[in-house]
Amino acid sequence: MALSRSHAGSPADDPRTVVVLRALGLGDLLTAVPALRGLRRRYPAARLLLAAPRQYRELALLSGAVDDVLDTPDLGPIREAPPAPDLAVNLHGRGPQSITALTALRPARLLTHHHDDHPDFAGPPWRPDLHEVDRWCALLHWAGIDCRADDLQIDRPEGFADHSDVVVLHPGAGAPARQWPADRYAELAAALAADGCRVVVTGSPAEADLVDAVVTGAGLPRSAVWPATAGLPALVALISDCRLLVCGDTGVGHLATATGTPSVLLFGPTPPKLWGPRGDGRHVALWAGDCGDPHAETPDAGLLLLSVPRVLDAARSALAGCP
Repeated sequence: MALSRSHAGSPADDPRTVVVLRALGLGDLLTAVPALRGLRRRYPAARLLLAAPRQYRELALLSGAVDDVLDTPDLGPIREAPPAPDLAVNLHGRGPQSITALTALRPARLLTHHHDDHPDFAGPPWRPDLHEVDRWCALLHWAGIDCRADDLQIDRPEGFADHSDVVVLHPGAGAPARQWPADRYAELAAALAADGCRVVVTGSPAEADLVDAVVTGAGLPRSAVWPATAGLPALVALISDCRLLVCGDTGVGHLATATGTPSVLLFGPTPPKLWGPRGDGRHVALWAGDCGDPHAETPDAGLLLLSVPRVLDAARSALAGCP
């Protein structure tokens, strides 16, 4: 297992402490679950610590792979990490910043992709053509660690009310390039409500105005607004229960994959083959076929090619197939 400087040898003794870097968003965490579980199976007695934003701690613990989360909102110092962990694993990116952040911990071993700025560390080459789930499984496979790309499921958190009668729309996205227009979500919501569906619209506290625009534009009651302060576990339970989720290329879409909930996902600048849903046909990814900048400040032209009638047809077909 190539985990040490200038060497690609056999696995050493099982580590007592493993620090994994994945200081990114919700979808990033969920697509890393198979790799985290692969590490847990390989090192069942180790204390496995995930360096990630604190708001994802409860979800990370639901994976069953992580013992705790080290609050790491970005690629700054990984605070509260134990000194000199036995193993550090870079699931954040190819480097060089992520490699630098982990080497600052002075781990005994490091598993990462190769980067020319860190020639002392062996690792596989970065492949931009891989799906995000497959990328991290491939890194572990390269190191001789078993990892199953379909090992994505998250159990429903307990203690929350049942919402199995609702259709969830999540209009927000991490960047405007991936955000289908609010007026189209409103038109979709109104049509689904006219079909007899109970529609709920979700969003973060920062997306309150966007949620209000969709609910108001659709003529829905205020009860259609999901409280943004309900917390991530409550949102996981909602997505786990609901009849259907409709959203863009964003982290909430990966919750549908993780919970087995039918979904219609709207892709624009990024092809679904890189970030789309895995699993069976319960998930439908709509994409016009164009690629662009996923971080642009305006909606992607390809995303705008997805019309309300096309999305509505996909949603109705998905609902018809629900038990």
